[in-house]
Amino acid sequence: MKFNITASIVIFNSDFSMLQRAINSFLNTSLNVRLFIIDNSPHNKIESTFSDPRIEYIYNNKNFGFGIGHNVAIEKILNQSKYHLIMNPDTYYDSQALVSMFNFMEENKDLGLLMPRVLYPDGRNQFLCKLLPTPYIQIVRRFMPIPSFVERVNYTYELRNFDYNSTLDIPFLSGCFMFIRTEVFKKIGMFDENFFMYMEDVDFCRRIKKEYRTVFFPGATVYHEYHKGAYKSLKLLKKFIISSIYYYNKWGWLFDKERKRINSETLNMIKSRQKPELNGGSKKTVPNIPAVID
Repeated sequence: MKFNITASIVIFNSDFSMLQRAINSFLNTSLNVRLFIIDNSPHNKIESTFSDPRIEYIYNNKNFGFGIGHNVAIEKILNQSKYHLIMNPDTYYDSQALVSMFNFMEENKDLGLLMPRVLYPDGRNQFLCKLLPTPYIQIVRRFMPIPSFVERVNYTYELRNFDYNSTLDIPFLSGCFMFIRTEVFKKIGMFDENFFMYMEDVDFCRRIKKEYRTVFFPGATVYHEYHKGAYKSLKLLKKFIISSIYYYNKWGWLFDKERKRINSETLNMIKSRQKPELNGGSKKTVPNIPAVID
C-alpha cells in the first residue's frame, strides 16, 4: 500500500482556523499519510492556502452533503491505503492518537471500524457510543419537552452505564471520527448517497457490523467541538427528518429483529462487565429507564 492512512474532511463554509487545527492534527505524524479536503462551499476561497504536498484539495462547487463528499475521496484511495479516516473539521488530537489507532487495528484484524474516546474541549466525555436508534428514541430526543424524560432515554441509548474506559463492540459509532480498514469499502461499499446529511453513519455502521467488528477504543483521545446543528436549525432538522425516514424505510420501523438483537447483546455485554461495589456497598443507582431497544 502507498499510504498507512488516508483521511477526508468534508467542509461547507467551515471556520478556517478550526479546519487548520484539524489538518495539523492529522499531518503531525511520522506515518505515511494523505489528506483530502472536500469543499462543498459555494465559493472556492481556500485552495491556495494548502501548500503541503500531502494534501489534495477538491472543490465540488456544490453542496453534495456528508456521504457523497467523503465518497469522492474514498474512490481515490481504495487501492492506496491500509486505513481511511473520516473526520470532522471541528476535531483535533495529538500526534500519538493516530499511531495508537493504527497499531490497535494492526493487532486486531477482525476490526472494520474504530472510534476513539471523544471529549469536549473542556475535557468532558461525549457519549458517542450508542445503540441502534429506534423511531421512539429519535422522537423523544428531538421533540420531548420534558428534560428528565429525555435524560432517561439518553441514559440507555448513549450507553451511559458503560464506563467509556474499556474497549467494547458498539453498534453505532459517531461519524465525526471513524477510523476504517480500507478493505471494508471494497466489501460493503461506501456511504449510501441517498442520505444528504445525518443517519448515514448509523447505516454505515450497520453494514460494517455484518462483516467486521465495530469497536470503541479508549486508547486514543480526540477533541470535538460538537455543534449539534439539527437541534439549532430548522433547515438542518428537516434534513435530519428526511434522512431518518429513508433510514427506517431501509432497515425497518417497528419490526427490526436485527436491531433488537444487536442492542440486547450490547446491553448484556455491558451488564456482564459491571461489578458490585466492594465491602457491602450498594450498587450505583440508575434512572428508571423506559424500554428503547425494540
